[in-house]
Amino acid sequence: MEEAAKKENLKRKRKRRRRPAAEPLTPPDPAIVIALFGLMIIGAVMIYSSTSYTSDLDSQSTFLVKQIRAEVLGILGMGLIYIMPFGVIRWFGRLKPRIVLLCGSLGTVFLLLTPLGKTVNGATRWINLGPIGQVQPAEIVKIAVLIFIAGYVAEKTGAVDTLKGYAIPALVTLGSAGLVYKISNNLSSALIIAAIGMLMIFTASKKWQWQIIVYPLIAVLGVAYFLSKAHAAQAAGDVDNLKFRYKRILIWEDPTNPDFYYEGAFQTLQGLYAIGSGGVFGKGVGKGIQKLDKIPEVHNDMIYSVICEEMGLVGAGVVLILLAVLVIRSAQIALKARDTYSMLLCFGVTIHIAIQTILNVMVVTNTMPNTGVSLPFISYGGSSALFLMAEVGLVLRVARNNNR
Repeated sequence: MEEAAKKENLKRKRKRRRRPAAEPLTPPDPAIVIALFGLMIIGAVMIYSSTSYTSDLDSQSTFLVKQIRAEVLGILGMGLIYIMPFGVIRWFGRLKPRIVLLCGSLGTVFLLLTPLGKTVNGATRWINLGPIGQVQPAEIVKIAVLIFIAGYVAEKTGAVDTLKGYAIPALVTLGSAGLVYKISNNLSSALIIAAIGMLMIFTASKKWQWQIIVYPLIAVLGVAYFLSKAHAAQAAGDVDNLKFRYKRILIWEDPTNPDFYYEGAFQTLQGLYAIGSGGVFGKGVGKGIQKLDKIPEVHNDMIYSVICEEMGLVGAGVVLILLAVLVIRSAQIALKARDTYSMLLCFGVTIHIAIQTILNVMVVTNTMPNTGVSLPFISYGGSSALFLMAEVGLVLRVARNNNR
């Protein structure tokens, strides 16, 4: 009897769930940390260099201080995400939390229609939070869509390979992008949101062959449509009343057209002059000429042209290499992830950084029509830096979970 009782107790012990081993608080991934801080240092130096002329004239030498303040908050947020239990990260991917997160983020977009909405250069894209500063709702929507898609796919394995399962995340993605575009008139952020969601769905789908054909086809048809509309308006001789998006297409085709020189073409041409004059090693940090009240928004979307002029091909290449390290390392961490949710979170961050980098460089080099896209961790902008660093924190947390 004792022998049978011992065997029964042994069986019960074996059936009991083992407590998961405590996760060691290991140092974060060194490649990501080095690349991130390298980018932030270069960004801080170039923001100071590109705004020095304006700051001296207007006594507003606060660009660098504001950027550093946002980055310090971003580092604290990234550290908090890194040390928190992974169960908290996983909780946000559940049905109710992810729906609340998505609806809350879209709610911030509607705040742009209230007195809290702040208009800069004719565009209302920021919420004024008084002494706290201002935040761009589009950045909140990006990370909310990313978490929603990751949670949905992980919860409904294989669902995106069915029509209904594909339609739900696709409509959430495109609907969120459309709302951001409609209310804030921010085409670049809408495109990035759409790219993040649709490429995450593509990553999770086993039936990806048709998407390889359909997605590029939609893009080509869209470009053809806007080109035809722009040329039709130009042929009608109504250049002055052209919609600004059509003007940007015509400027992209011929930036030397005198009809557009003092509008969008001025920024494009001055940026190209800066890139061409930098040579291999550049003129030296602080010695650029084109930033001297010639390139509009030089510390924001066009900061890469200043890097090319002052740091040359070498400096511009270093920036792209550091960004490539972030993208490649994030993808590697995604491939080693312990579950689908973690994998898709990392791939979402990878897609976000990669798409935003590609679009910014293409705009600055006039490879695509001008649209406002910041260069990750380099351009001036507190909201972008803060939320991008939160996303990097998610990648670092998944990497820590992988090492458990």
